[in-house]
Parts: sequence; C-alpha cells; structure tokens
Amino acid sequence: MILLGLTGGIGMGKSTSASLLKQRGVAVVDTDDLAREVVEPGQSALKEIEATFGKPVIGPDGALRRDELAKIVFADDTGRQKLEAILHPRIRELWLKQVEVWRATNKPVGAVIIPLLFETTAEKEFDAIVCVACSNASQRERLQKRGWTEDQITQRIAAQWPTQKKMDLSHYVVWTEPNVEAHAAQLDRILELCRK
Repeated sequence: MILLGLTGGIGMGKSTSASLLKQRGVAVVDTDDLAREVVEPGQSALKEIEATFGKPVIGPDGALRRDELAKIVFADDTGRQKLEAILHPRIRELWLKQVEVWRATNKPVGAVIIPLLFETTAEKEFDAIVCVACSNASQRERLQKRGWTEDQITQRIAAQWPTQKKMDLSHYVVWTEPNVEAHAAQLDRILELCRK
C-alpha cells in the first residue's frame, strides 16, 4: 500500500483534497475528525481537558465548549502545548490503527490528513508527503469567510509552522489558488507518480 500524508496550513484546501482523493478511490482519514471523536462526552481526553483547563470548557450538556477552549489555547503557547499533549497521542493511535486496517484489507492507496504532520513528527510513517498550499492573502480570505476575526486568524496561523517550511519538507505541493479542476489535476498527477 502507498501511504500519503497530507498537510498544509489552515484554510489552504486540505478538506477539498480529502474529498477529491475519496472520489478517486483513495482511503482517507482526517485527523480533524479524529480530534472531534476523542473529546466526545465520556472519552478520557475530555476528562483530562476538564481537569487541565477547568469546568468553563465543558458545556451544561457535558460536551466540550470549543470556543472557550480555543480562547485559552490560542492565546497561550503553554496551554496549547498542554492540549496537544492530551490529544496528539490519542489521535495518532487512531489513525495508525486505521492504516493497519487498510493494509490488512489490501487498500492500494491511503491518505492521512494531518494539519500538524511535521509538528508532530509523523513524517516517517509515510511513503510520500503532500503539502496543500495557497497564498497568504487567499488563506486569510478563506478564513474570513468562515466568520473568523483577524485575531483568530493570526493566532491559528501562528500556532502552525510556516507554510513554506512545510512545502520545503514535502515530496509534493498542491497549489490550490486557481480552481478545483486544477487542484484535482495536481492530485491526479501525484497519484500517478506514486503508483509508478
């Protein structure tokens, strides 16, 4: 099986890449989905988050108040590091299990979407790494369309490695500026090269 790690900055097109890869028959797991799964009510990670950050991050329904947690961790590197120490090992365990299932069922190609792929030193797990990227202006415009403030955008961008650094360390770069057809064509070429 060919295993791809797909990374890139926030708002740069990772979700679109995941969708396009699925349309091409590639098995895909997105660690953002796993991050939501590990903090569901009853999960040990949620209990640890509450113990670390206090009751205000838990809603009356027992669910994580993401907005409250985000205010804490994106304003404070120490808080973000504590949260990552809780979440990242659990998320990694889940996607590695998924990869084992793919291998056992002879999937020809799999892709794991990991925004913090290099930051979590996951690169050694993959046959090739694809970085999805766009200009800073497009990134900010896309995040504004999500309703984020300038402060929220700046904090989240600052919490990740610079996109250029990720591009430099990746085997392939998909530039998502033009349109979805160009995006798809780049992924098709990468899949073709990986299968050779």
